[in-house]
Amino acid sequence: MDVSEILTGLYSEQGRQNPYPFYAALHEHGPINAVPARAEHSTVSAVAGGYDIVDQILRDPGWYKGFPPGWEEQEILRTFLTSMMFVNPPDHTRMRAVFARTFTPRRLGALEPVIERIVAERLDHMAEAGADGHEVDFVADFAYPVPALVMAEFIGLPAADLSWYRQRVDWIDEYMDVSGKTPERLAQANQAAEELRAYYRDLIAHRRRAPGHDLISGLVEVLDAGGVDLTEEELISNLIVLFNASFVTTVYMFSNGLPLLLDHPDVTAALPGDDELARGCVEEVLRMESPVHFLARSAPAGVDLGGVPVERDDNVLLLIAAANRDPARFPDPDRFDPRRDGPPSLAFGVGLHFCLGSAVSRLEGRLALPRLFARFPRLAVTQPYTYSGSLFLRGIDKLFVTTGEAG
Repeated sequence: MDVSEILTGLYSEQGRQNPYPFYAALHEHGPINAVPARAEHSTVSAVAGGYDIVDQILRDPGWYKGFPPGWEEQEILRTFLTSMMFVNPPDHTRMRAVFARTFTPRRLGALEPVIERIVAERLDHMAEAGADGHEVDFVADFAYPVPALVMAEFIGLPAADLSWYRQRVDWIDEYMDVSGKTPERLAQANQAAEELRAYYRDLIAHRRRAPGHDLISGLVEVLDAGGVDLTEEELISNLIVLFNASFVTTVYMFSNGLPLLLDHPDVTAALPGDDELARGCVEEVLRMESPVHFLARSAPAGVDLGGVPVERDDNVLLLIAAANRDPARFPDPDRFDPRRDGPPSLAFGVGLHFCLGSAVSRLEGRLALPRLFARFPRLAVTQPYTYSGSLFLRGIDKLFVTTGEAG
C-alpha cells in the first residue's frame, strides 16, 4: 500500500475498527511521509508515525495548533480556542500556569481515598448487577462512572448531573473526529458548548455563594481576588475541556484495556497486591490501545523532517497510536508486556500541551485494576464488541461481561 491508500484505509470502517495493520504498513514507508494531494483528507502535507519525529514535534514549542477559518462564529470552536488545550503561547502559558497549581502531589494524594471509595462502590454495583451470571456492561457500570465520578468530585460537579453532562460530551467528541465536521454534528457540538457554558456559569455563581473544597471553588476564590490572569469565560472554557479530556481518555483506558488484560490471565492473577505491575499494565494499555490516535501541528517555518520538506504553516498529522507501536522504539510492538523497558508512551502527549489530567488517569488505573481483578478473578467478556466510530478518540463504548461470582 502507498501512503494515500494507507490513509484511505485508516479512515474506512475497517481502519476505525483495527487501524494497527495500516500503522504497520506506514512504518514500512519510514517515520514520516509526504501526503499526496490526491489522498483522502489531504489538508495535511505530511503524516508522521515514527516515535522520535512525533515526540520531536510535540516537544517543540514553535509547532502550533492552527485555527480553522471562521472559528469565532462557532460556539464549540470559541470554547476550544479559548482553552489551554488548543491555544498557543503566550495565552497557553498564562492559562496553564493557573491550572498547573491545582495538579499538585498533595492534591493527587488527597484523591487516592476518593478513587478507592468510588472503585469499591462500583465493584459492589457490578457484583449486584452480575449476580446469578447476569451480564454487566463494563463501560456503563465501571469504566465510565469511575473517572466521571472522580473528576466530578475533584472539579466540583454534582454527581446527579453526570447523565445530562455525558450527552453533551458525546456530541463534542463526535464533532472532533475527522469525519465529524458535518453541519449536523457542528450544530450538536455548538448546542453542547452553549448548554455547558450556561451550566458552568450557574455552578460558578453557586460556588460564590456557597464555596466548597473543590477545584471550582478554589479557582473562583483566586479569580475574584484578582490572583490569576484568567477571565471567567476562559475559566469556563478550560473547565469544559479539562473535564472532557480527563475522563473520556480514562473511560477508554479501562474499556480498551480490559480485553487486552483478559488475554493475559497470568498478569491479571498477579495484579492484586503488585503495585509495580499495576503501573506497568496502565502504561502498556496506554501504549497499545491509546485512546487518542492522532493530533495535528502546523510548522512555524520551512523544515526538512526525515527527508520530507514541510513548508511554513503546513499541517502535519501526528499518529500518536502509530508512534506508540513504532518497532524502532518498541521491539515486537504488538506484544503486551507490562514489564517492558523503553520510552514512555505518547498517549497523553508531551511538551506544551501534555495532558494535565494524565496523572489522575494513571492513578485511577493503578488503583482500580488490581481491585477489579481481586474482586472478579473470573471476569469474562461475553459478547463481540466494536470500537467507537471515531479514530480521534477510539474506544469501546459497550463491553458486556460476567463477573464469575456465584449466585
